[in-house]
Amino acid sequence: MGAQEAARAKPTVMHVRCPDRLGEETYRQVLELLAGLSPVVQALPPSAALVELKGALRYHGTDARHLAEVLRVRTISRLGVDVRVGIGSSITVAATASAQVEAPGGVLAVDPDQAVAWLATLPVEALHGIGPRQAEALRDYGVHNVGLLAAIPPATVQRLLGGRAGRLAADRARGIDPRPVVPRTLPASATTRTTFPRHTLDGADVRAALLDTVVRLALLLRSRGQAARALTLTLRFAGGSTWEKTRRLAEPSHHDDDLRTVAYKLMDAAGLQRGRLTGLTLKGEDLLDADQVAQQISLDTAREARLVAEAAVDRVRDKYGPDVIGPAAAFRHAS
Repeated sequence: MGAQEAARAKPTVMHVRCPDRLGEETYRQVLELLAGLSPVVQALPPSAALVELKGALRYHGTDARHLAEVLRVRTISRLGVDVRVGIGSSITVAATASAQVEAPGGVLAVDPDQAVAWLATLPVEALHGIGPRQAEALRDYGVHNVGLLAAIPPATVQRLLGGRAGRLAADRARGIDPRPVVPRTLPASATTRTTFPRHTLDGADVRAALLDTVVRLALLLRSRGQAARALTLTLRFAGGSTWEKTRRLAEPSHHDDDLRTVAYKLMDAAGLQRGRLTGLTLKGEDLLDADQVAQQISLDTAREARLVAEAAVDRVRDKYGPDVIGPAAAFRHAS
């Protein structure tokens, strides 16, 4: 699609930016709200998304700006989260526009016939897809804004940035971006976190905190009717450094014992000695519906007894709350 065709197109692409460090569960809820506006939603984890509104505008009988404002009202009222929304006739224009909205939130819609002129006024690093090194290379050549980038022969831009990167930058500076919004959901995962009130060295305290995190993750999976094929453990240390490792389960599971065994192996792999921990995160990944997990015939009577006890504990939690019962070692961490 050429620049003139892009200008005649309707502004039906919405780019949504959530606040940085948004929790995964809240991000999923934002994606669900977007799906209520349009069936074509492309998740861009960890905190952004694209929405194709062409069919949605006809369905809702309104314009893109109004749908964006409806989205903001819903995210604020239901989730306590504001979003920045850019609207344009292409992904480049919409994503560039959303980045120009000041936090915490707002809507910027760029009319198709003004898109190229609007882009031209922006600094070159503001064009979506231009990274810091590319921006530095262009500035060294004297290209300080998108208008100058659009005026340079594409062959020159390719020499400066490389073949494919230069071609894309030259096209997008001219408002040319034929990429469609491709429906894509967030990969299924579930996360639980523990933050230590002070830097922690005690091995027993860390193990108790990990067990508590495992129990909460398993309960979350069972409440969703899901099972995990893999676990990822992330350890956060004083000073800001992190350690992360993933391990797959022998069989998909949402049972305390299965997740605990793998989580302990991950912790052992970290080889902690004198590292001062500030927190840990356990994520169940590659999830599937629990109904799809094959029920294995087991001769392990102890395991079967633990599963019966787990189901009984879940019933107690359902009635009296999730924190009234659990492993004794986990209560060491809670206390």
